[in-house]
Amino acid sequence: MEEDCDCPEVEIPAGALYGEFEIVNKKGLHARATAKFVQCAARYDADITVSRCGETVGATSIMGVLTLGAGIGSTITIVAKGSEAKPALDALAALIADRFGEGE
Repeated sequence: MEEDCDCPEVEIPAGALYGEFEIVNKKGLHARATAKFVQCAARYDADITVSRCGETVGATSIMGVLTLGAGIGSTITIVAKGSEAKPALDALAALIADRFGEGE
C-alpha cells in the first residue's frame, strides 16, 4: 500500500541520524504497538522524533505517535540525536522489523 499523500521532506537536524521505515505489522501503529515503540524510545539518551506525511511528534509520546495514523504499508521517518542516537535507531528499526512482536 502506498502513502496517500505527497509527503514533504523531513528536516534532519545537523548531527542527527535518521531512517525511513515501512510499518509491516497487520494492525499498524495501534495502541499496543505504539506503547512498545514509546517504551523502546524512552530507554535511550537521545532526542527522538517520528514523522509521517508532514507531521512530526516526539517518539516518547503515546498520543503523539498514535495521531500519526501509521497503518500497514505506511512509511515513517525516525530522527535521533544524542549520545545514544545510533543504538536507539537500531532498536526501533529492529522493533518495527519484528512487527512489534506481534508475529503478523
